[in-house]
Amino acid sequence: MSPIPGLDRVGLLGGGVIGGGWAARFLLNGVDVQLFDPDPEAPRKVGEVLDNARRALLKLVSAPLPAEGTLTFVDSPEAAATGVDFVQESAPERMELKQQLLQRASAVAGPDVVFGSSTSGLLPTEMQHVMTHPERLVVGHPFNPVYLMPLVEVVGGERTSAAARTRAAEVYDQLGMQPVQLSTEIDGFVADRLMEALWREALWMINDGVATASEIDDCVRFGPGLRWSFMGTFLTYRIAGGEAGMRHFMAQFGPSLKWPWSKLTDVPELTDELLDTLVAQSDVQAAGRGIRELERQRDDSLVAVFHGLRSVGNGAGLVLDRYEQRLTEQASVSSRQVDPTQPLRLHEVAVPAEWVDYNGHMNDSRYFQLSSETVDAFLRHIGLDDAYLAGGHSWFTVESHLNFVGQARQGDRLYATVQVLSSDDKRVRVFTAMHRAHDDALLATAEHMLLHVDTRLDKACPAAPEMQAAIAAIAHHHGALPTPGNAGRAVGQQRS
Repeated sequence: MSPIPGLDRVGLLGGGVIGGGWAARFLLNGVDVQLFDPDPEAPRKVGEVLDNARRALLKLVSAPLPAEGTLTFVDSPEAAATGVDFVQESAPERMELKQQLLQRASAVAGPDVVFGSSTSGLLPTEMQHVMTHPERLVVGHPFNPVYLMPLVEVVGGERTSAAARTRAAEVYDQLGMQPVQLSTEIDGFVADRLMEALWREALWMINDGVATASEIDDCVRFGPGLRWSFMGTFLTYRIAGGEAGMRHFMAQFGPSLKWPWSKLTDVPELTDELLDTLVAQSDVQAAGRGIRELERQRDDSLVAVFHGLRSVGNGAGLVLDRYEQRLTEQASVSSRQVDPTQPLRLHEVAVPAEWVDYNGHMNDSRYFQLSSETVDAFLRHIGLDDAYLAGGHSWFTVESHLNFVGQARQGDRLYATVQVLSSDDKRVRVFTAMHRAHDDALLATAEHMLLHVDTRLDKACPAAPEMQAAIAAIAHHHGALPTPGNAGRAVGQQRS
């Protein structure tokens, strides 16, 4: 039985890019699926989409997923709609085809079974009049990939009941989506009308030789948009075309460019009434937040997007990565001027908001991150660069121990030092001390044992002679320093 009340089994009409995404969205939420698609390749295609969805969802959520629903391919729209609790239609954008499928499926589905259509622009009023119980049809327009993108536009036709709208929104919400119930039935709905305006302008720029597809996508993904920030307009539409790509997409959606969905040069007159309405709605949206608070929320959101994109090596995340590498290289150059007779001050950082936990303090794991980054700076200091790594050698951490002394808060500037405790040709034992910059207060210490390895053989080996010499020179100076009090401590050992 599905973990979603009243949604044990659904019927899907169509298993293309969108239908396959819906199958994954339902199945991975524990709902059984009956799917009709005349394409003999549908099982393979849906299976591949499902594989991608599993992979993505396991990365997206940390909570345990329910037992996966069962997927059954059936040979008719009637079979797909028999004995189900909900139906989602995702056939190609042809009115006659959608009407035929809805007519046949609605004739056998229970009278209370709500139908959602994935159409990106066709009006529900025109689709529903051929149905048995037409009042149960809504548009449930998702965005690709359906198994990840949360938005689904819920639009009713002239005969759609309020109960059907509510039921559809409840189903989509239970699937982890964000249903937006639109009050007005309009060609293209809302999101596609916005995207269509950009799409038209982009095509004109290519037609006029103003910019290439790659230039336009870069302007979009490094600027506005969430989905656009990592994929861009043209690649997004290409994927929407399925295996046949952009040509198939244009064959399906190209004719819509002649439809009056957007008015790029026709703007409403800015009357007092319109201005008053706009200002009032903006005030409601701000909900009492001042401009500085709104700016901080904007900035924090952008930072989160940048870090997320950097973790997968895409879009604006690559720009951030290049920038940080340049800053690191600059810091590495200056670090060579540090006093070798003292613990090496090699790394500094300001505590960002995402490092702070529910107590208002820097999270435990971030101290380990800070210490790890400091050791990385030490390795760069002794000559570990891209060329050394490309040669098949590196240092691996084989043991670590953290001690917490004080607390850091958001915005605090921290610095960390490295002291070499011991070394030989394959190993180096280092001690890091993390301090608050403005008062030099000690916040945490860490001890790490590093092992030099041949990364091609995955086994320990001696470091390069010049690297051994660099470590030995530092160890010679640090041997005259007192051993740090926390060095060699065991967990739970009483503090002196």
